Amino acid sequence: MPSPLNPTKKKHRSNKAWLQEHVNDPYVKEAQRRGYRSRAAFKLIELDERDKLLRPGIAAVDLGAAPGSWSQVLRERLGPKGRIVAVDILPMDPLAGVDVLQADFSSDEGLASVERALGGRPVDLVVSDMAPNLSGVDSADQARSVGLAELALDFAAAHLQPGGDFAVKVFQGSGLPEFEKAVRSHFAKSYVRKPKASRDRSREVFLVGKGFRPSQG
Repeated sequence: MPSPLNPTKKKHRSNKAWLQEHVNDPYVKEAQRRGYRSRAAFKLIELDERDKLLRPGIAAVDLGAAPGSWSQVLRERLGPKGRIVAVDILPMDPLAGVDVLQADFSSDEGLASVERALGGRPVDLVVSDMAPNLSGVDSADQARSVGLAELALDFAAAHLQPGGDFAVKVFQGSGLPEFEKAVRSHFAKSYVRKPKASRDRSREVFLVGKGFRPSQG
């Protein structure tokens, strides 16, 4: 007999289906094998292999970094001379060779903490895998996704040195064409990518900007 708290058992079935998919996911298994904190690591690996974002010795900022799998990939590929600052409102476990900050980078205080961690070093790369807490209301979730991507672009435009690169997650839908246009206005080249590690049913895509061009006033 169905529980009065869950008369359809629908949630339990969906949770079970998600867990089954997660356990059988080859990217989850590979992440566990290689010690990555989440399967998202392979999205950045694919972006790097396609667009040559990660170069030894550069300085990178990882926005919305928790739990830290992108920072792990950055640490591996930037080498011992690379500088990595990982920022998230949520707590993130320490990671050797990465300056981990629990801060809101969109606030003055958060920005100041990022700049202190960089120690005046120019930024070569800004990456963002941020996503909103999903409400189930598509229009609201889409607006939040684009809003986070815009915050990341604003940060990149203020901190990248000329020629720097940018990669940001955003959902397909309303506001994406306008955001693509904004990215194109700041970079010599821009691309929309859908890594194989991104699940087919997900509306997420990644916008990549190559060759930052500072505003001429």
